[in-house]
Parts: sequence; C-alpha cells; structure tokens
Amino acid sequence: MTVHLEVADGVGTIRLDRPPMNALDIATQDRLKELAEEATRRDDIRAVILWGGEKVFAAGADIKEMQAMDHPAMVARSRALQDSFTAVARIPKPVVAAVTGYALGGGCELALCADIRIAAENAKLGQPEILLGLIPGAGGTQRLSRLVGPSRAKDLIFTGRQVKADEALAIGLVDRVVPAGEVYEQAHAWAAKLAQGPAIALRAAKESVDVGLETDIDSGLAVERNWFAGLFATEDRETGMRSFVEEGPGKAKFR
Repeated sequence: MTVHLEVADGVGTIRLDRPPMNALDIATQDRLKELAEEATRRDDIRAVILWGGEKVFAAGADIKEMQAMDHPAMVARSRALQDSFTAVARIPKPVVAAVTGYALGGGCELALCADIRIAAENAKLGQPEILLGLIPGAGGTQRLSRLVGPSRAKDLIFTGRQVKADEALAIGLVDRVVPAGEVYEQAHAWAAKLAQGPAIALRAAKESVDVGLETDIDSGLAVERNWFAGLFATEDRETGMRSFVEEGPGKAKFR
C-alpha cells in the first residue's frame, strides 16, 4: 500500500509511502479516501496527522500517469480526485499536516485539507500546475484562496512558483516553521493534546468554522447556535463546567 494508517494513544497518522517523492497516483488518491473515511469512523482516533516522511511530504500528482489520460478520461476521474481530498478535509477531528521537503501541486492541496500546517525549515510549497498548462484540480483554487486570500492565491497559481517556509509562514500558508527533525514530533504533540479534549465539542468547532466559511454569516451563526446549544446535552460539557467550578480552568479530563 502507498498510504498507511497508524494509530497510537488516540492519534492516527496517515502516512504517505510512495518513494521517492510520494507522487499521488490514482491508487494513492483512492487509498487516501479510504483511510480518511476510516479515521472518521474510528472512535479510537481523536486527532489525525498527515505525514509524508522525513524527506518529502508529496511532490504532486504522477505526471506520467496523467499524461496518458485524455479529456474523457479526466472528466471521468476528476470527481474522484476531488473526493479523495475532500474526504481528508471533512475528517471531523483535528487534523495537522507535518510538511517536510516538497509539498507541490497535489501535495500542497493535501496540506490545505488539514486544520493547521507545521512545516520544516527546508519545506517548499506551491501550485505549479500552470507550468503544465493546467490549473489545480484537487481543491487548490478553492482552499488556497480561502486560506491566504484571493490575490496571494492567484499569484501562486498564475506563476506556479514555489515558496520557501519563511514566505509560506508570512502569507499564512503554514502556521509554524520548525527544524526538519522536529516536524513530526511537534505535529504529534499538537494532535496528542487535542486527542485528550472534548471530541464532540472539537467536531462542533471544526464544522462551525468550515461551514461558516462557505456560507453567509447568518447561516454560519445558525450552525454555531445549534451546535452550541446541542453541546449542553453532552457529558463532556458537564465534566468541563464541573471541573472549572471545582478546580479552575484547564483541568478537566474528558472521556
């Protein structure tokens, strides 16, 4: 398999494993979707890490495979391509991308599906599809513009240029830059901390933010309101409020 799911202490690591560059061929895309759906279903997974290994996150699509496809073939495939990435974006749990080396094309689009991105100092990100006479097809035109704003997204997409970690941090494409040897460790620390948090409230927070970004403010507020009231029916809410009153903030242990 070119993608694996490893689980320990509430954290699931979706690990790309297609040397040397983790090119995202059709089999890898389909496997990503399967594992994202598994991570969504499993109660023993409370947070997720996207990880390509110590050298590279993912350098993009398998260009040789794509070159052999004509228009009808890509029309038939393009929905499945997007669906595989959307499955990752819709994991209803905290998701962090641990980015080392290259995250280009589909690799950048996969990182965009995470809630936050922790990048190595040597990371390079970009959407170079324009250099092939294409545009991003796995969500890049939509998720990148929502993350960094339309002007910066257009700059990256129009030029196909790669950005180094420091620029990626400055424009909001990544959230933290750390030494290469610490990327997975810091991503795991973030995920492990949230894996101990209130699972339903975390799901509510993620869905409220994500849905709100895709709709008008009144509809977003309705989603927030419904989740906020609904959480008063959960055990975690009782635990959190009781702990706050009796012990002070930040000491609740959620089940």
